[in-house]
Amino acid sequence: MRLALIRRQFSATGGAELYLQRLLKALVAAGHEVHLFAESWQGQAEGVQFHAVQAGGRRADRAWHFAEAVKRLLEAESFDSVLSLERTLKQDVYRAGDGLHRVWLERRRQFAPWWKRPLIGRGAFHRRMMELEAHTFDPANTQRLIVNSEMVRREIARHFPAFPQDRIHLVRNGVEVARFQNADRKAARARFGLSEEDFVLVFVGSGWERKGLPWLLRYMASQTHDSRLKLLVTTRDRIRGHVPPNVILTGPLADVENAYAAGDLLTFLPIYEPCSNVVSEALASGLPAITTAMNGAAEWIAPGANGHVLDDPRDMATLGMFINHWRTHQGRPVPTAEPLDLETNVRNTIRVLELAS
Repeated sequence: MRLALIRRQFSATGGAELYLQRLLKALVAAGHEVHLFAESWQGQAEGVQFHAVQAGGRRADRAWHFAEAVKRLLEAESFDSVLSLERTLKQDVYRAGDGLHRVWLERRRQFAPWWKRPLIGRGAFHRRMMELEAHTFDPANTQRLIVNSEMVRREIARHFPAFPQDRIHLVRNGVEVARFQNADRKAARARFGLSEEDFVLVFVGSGWERKGLPWLLRYMASQTHDSRLKLLVTTRDRIRGHVPPNVILTGPLADVENAYAAGDLLTFLPIYEPCSNVVSEALASGLPAITTAMNGAAEWIAPGANGHVLDDPRDMATLGMFINHWRTHQGRPVPTAEPLDLETNVRNTIRVLELAS
C-alpha cells in the first residue's frame, strides 16, 4: 500500500516518537511505500519519504494551522490509506494515542487545588484543541479509530456517541520485548549505586506532574527511615522542590532498559495516560507495576500477579501496602496474559489500515 502517516513532531526520543519510529520501520520492512507528513523531524527513518508541513501562528492556533496545511498537501496526493497520530481534519484512520484532550482537562480539575479548578481549560489553546478534537472524532472525517485501551474507547463513547463503535479498533501498544530482557541487573545496580539488598522502585517518564512523580516523592520523604527502600527516577524534567535522599535521579537515559534491570517494582501514578508504554516496558523486563486507574495500561495488570492498580494516586496508605506486598513477593519474571511485542501491534495496525483503504 501507499501509506501516509501524520505526526507534527518526529524525533528519535519520547514514547510516542519511539512508537512511530518502530511503526515506520516495520511498515517499510513489510514492503509498503511510506510517507510521513511532519512539521519537523530529528533523526532518520530509512525508506520513509518526508513531507515538510508549514504551520505557524500563535500557540492557540498552531495545531489548527498544521491540520489545515496537511489537509491541503494530502489533497494533492493519492494514498491507499492515511493514518494520523494527530488531531487532524481528514484521515482514513486516527490513532487516539493521546487520548481525549477534554478528559485530560477533567483530570486536571479533579486533582488541582480548589482555587485553580475554575481556571483550567479556559484559555484559547484548550478551546481550539477541543474544537479540532470534535472534527477528528466526526465519523464524516474519520473512517476508523484505533485506541490503545478500553478506557479510551469508553471516553470516546461518552463524549462522541455518534461515532460507530464497530469502527473503533483496540490495538494495544507494543514494545521491543528482547531489548528489555537482556540488560545486566548486577551491572545496572552498580551503575546507579545500588546494593543487592536495596528494594528499588522505578519511575520512568517526563511530564512529571501528570505522571504522578510528586506523590512518589512525598511517599519517599515519609520513608527516609527505611535505608533499603530507594526510588530510581528517569526523567528529562527538572524536579522542583525537595528531593528526598532516598531518591536517585538519573536524568534521561537512552538505555532505559537498565533502569528497569536495576529495579524491583515500577511505580507510575499518572492522573491521565491513555496507555503508558512504561508499564508494558516494565512487564517485558519482568517487573511488576503499580499504576493508577486513570492509566489505560492498568488493563495489563492482574492485581497481585503482575502488579496493582491504585484508584487514587494521592492514597499513600494503599500505595505503601502495595509496595510492601511486592517486597515480600519478589521474583522474576511476572506473568502477563496479553502479548507485549511490537510485531502484534504493527500487524493489527496494518489490518485496520487495510479495512480503511
